[in-house]
Amino acid sequence: MTHRVHPYIFRLGQITVWKSRWFNQKKFQEYLREDTLLRAWLERHLRQSHIESIEVERSPNTLHIIVKTSRPGILIGRGGEGAERLKDEIKKRIIKIWKQRGKLPDKREIKLTIEEVRFPETHAAIAAQMIVEDIERRISFRRALKQAIEKISASKDVKGVKIALKGRLDGAEMARYEWLKRGRIPLQTLRANVDYAEKRAETTYGTIGVKVWIYKGDVFEKKESKKT
Repeated sequence: MTHRVHPYIFRLGQITVWKSRWFNQKKFQEYLREDTLLRAWLERHLRQSHIESIEVERSPNTLHIIVKTSRPGILIGRGGEGAERLKDEIKKRIIKIWKQRGKLPDKREIKLTIEEVRFPETHAAIAAQMIVEDIERRISFRRALKQAIEKISASKDVKGVKIALKGRLDGAEMARYEWLKRGRIPLQTLRANVDYAEKRAETTYGTIGVKVWIYKGDVFEKKESKKT
């Protein structure tokens, strides 16, 4: 029997990096809890903004949150009003997280950076969110699958894509598993740049799980081709 390993974690230190970059031995548990709850809240709160990833960096006096999105204009707002509002909401959320344990957060500066993601359809998290939105709008799951496969495969950087759905598809009585694949997805190759994400669609007849794998070629081959 083999073990299923998250493709991103499997490649940590090889071609991927940690999404939380800090170390504090004394408050490791508190900071880890803060990161987890804050990231989960941001993903729910910014669901319509097509978030690719949320990264956290810490220094002794600063908490730096980096939000990568395909719709930066929605987050930033006119004259940066949206970004300032989001920053204030993050501060309130952090205080609430710490108060749940009867503590107060450390006094530190909070920095918020919003980065634009180019070619959003080639990022698994954004592609999965697009499929979730289609399913929640009651579009047929087969149509949503085919449209997503065509859109993702149209990019020249994508070498392979796989999309899987699980649940009461189209309101069926019994839950089932359906998937569609095009190209290669070499999950056991460390140098293979495989982007992976999973999302959940909330429907009137239950939840449907969405998983997306996108293979963008081998990282080492790209480096060698640049040298030559």
